[in-house]
Amino acid sequence: MTSTLRFERPSVFRPLVGPARYKGAWGGRGSGKSHFFAELLIQRCLEGPTRALCVREVQVSLAQSVKRLIEDKIAAHGVAGTFEVRRDRIGTPGGGLIVFQGMQDHTAESVKSFEGFDIAWVEEAQTLSERSLTLLRPTLRKPGSELWFSWNPRRRTDPVDRLLRGEVPPPGAAVVRALWSDNPWFPAELEAERQFDQERAPERYAHVWEGDYLAVTEGAYFAAQLNDARKTGRVGAVAADPLVRVRAFWDLGVSDATAIWVAQFVGREIRVLDYGEGQGQPLAYYVDWLRRRGWGEALCVLPHDGAERDAVSAVRFEDHLRQAGFEVTTVRNQGRGAAMQRIEAARRLFARIWFDAEKTEAGVEALGAYHERRDEARRVGLGPAHDWASHAADAFGLMCVAYEEPQVRLRPEGRAGVRRPGGWMG
Repeated sequence: MTSTLRFERPSVFRPLVGPARYKGAWGGRGSGKSHFFAELLIQRCLEGPTRALCVREVQVSLAQSVKRLIEDKIAAHGVAGTFEVRRDRIGTPGGGLIVFQGMQDHTAESVKSFEGFDIAWVEEAQTLSERSLTLLRPTLRKPGSELWFSWNPRRRTDPVDRLLRGEVPPPGAAVVRALWSDNPWFPAELEAERQFDQERAPERYAHVWEGDYLAVTEGAYFAAQLNDARKTGRVGAVAADPLVRVRAFWDLGVSDATAIWVAQFVGREIRVLDYGEGQGQPLAYYVDWLRRRGWGEALCVLPHDGAERDAVSAVRFEDHLRQAGFEVTTVRNQGRGAAMQRIEAARRLFARIWFDAEKTEAGVEALGAYHERRDEARRVGLGPAHDWASHAADAFGLMCVAYEEPQVRLRPEGRAGVRRPGGWMG
């Protein structure tokens, strides 16, 4: 049957046609990733009995699956008579089967029912959780079995990106980047949409169309400010001033994450030099991080809970840091509305903030994702969401609340200058 069929595909996907345990295609909208894998699956089914599992992290209904796309491809290639399309599955030639599942619904026991399958295709793989990926990988153990992934990257830390685009991908993995420009059948309608986004929505263009990581979440508190910082070159290489004090601004986590921004107040500029975070780590971990990164002399600026006593040692967090050799200061409790005060302070100062792109990448990503919780039924805001991005945002807001505006006074000879520690700056 396959000898009479012609599967035309963009050249970018050629590395994925041959055998490989892992096959991945990532990129932006309009590249044809899903269409390629749907046709490759049909080709495999026509070559011999094949059992395939089509996966998403969450699948509430079949409408969210790739079932309709596969059905359309079967019809387009004129092979509907060799497949049996049922309500929740597709029978394939030679007694094969294509099924559609949400991984979130499975346990370690239930997923074992797929261990004899030949292919697992994960669509929208950027949403696949670490738990689901850990369940799926060893489940397909049949000789020659393959795992396919198609996705539009979201964050560098997403499990599929760590697996297939990390420093050490699995041996023999075939992974390609596919873009709209690789698709010879890119439709005029999508080209109009692409050009519109390029002109009117530059903040999301690179993610949606070019497959870049998500820089700013739509509706994020600092979306406009981060876009402006990138546009004006304030996210790049930033050098520390050897004559200006280095400060480390903390958000303290007990059961959740701790975040630290390292910065200098240089005149009217805020130079953000480094960012670090961790979860479930002892204080020694962060002390060591500061010293290893060259910030062993930093003034540690803590939120008000830095003055509270540790539940285990009954020693205040700020005293622990002093015992480690750091000078410490604590910002007073801002009371009700503290989170919004930090957000407003950050928005007010953002135009004078410069970020070291390499060292603060993870922190800037968190700022781009920090957003408001909303009650969609009542269309009202519920305040900042407390999630993976909020710890970085809280420490960043603390830095902005603690920012000291340079004092402008007259020099003795009558010239204006900016007062700085140890002298004047004209």
